[in-house]
Amino acid sequence: MQHHEKINYVEFPSKDINATQSFFSKAFGWQFVDYGDEYTAFNNEGLNGGFYKTDSTMTVENGSALIVFYSRDLEQTLERIEPAGGTIKRAIFPFPGGRRFHFCDPNGNEYAVWSDKYL
Repeated sequence: MQHHEKINYVEFPSKDINATQSFFSKAFGWQFVDYGDEYTAFNNEGLNGGFYKTDSTMTVENGSALIVFYSRDLEQTLERIEPAGGTIKRAIFPFPGGRRFHFCDPNGNEYAVWSDKYL
């Protein structure tokens, strides 16, 4: 069901579509549908969206919105980032409401993962 005037879909930049698919598949178990060589889409990951081929990247420093994932086990999620091809940009830190870390996908796009669980 589509919800009137609610965020429905999000698109992210990707320098390398294959690396993007590999990373999100390994780190988070996502599946993709390709639409040509320069676009791939994902569904049922909290929000539907896609990745488009470009040389641009999204980071907090360049003014991009920060996409934040939720995890019931922050340490377990963090442990999957680097083996999948990503990099940890900021280690786990507390913030009002929980703890989180920031990571970059293989294209250099920045994301965060948060949890309301404290150690």
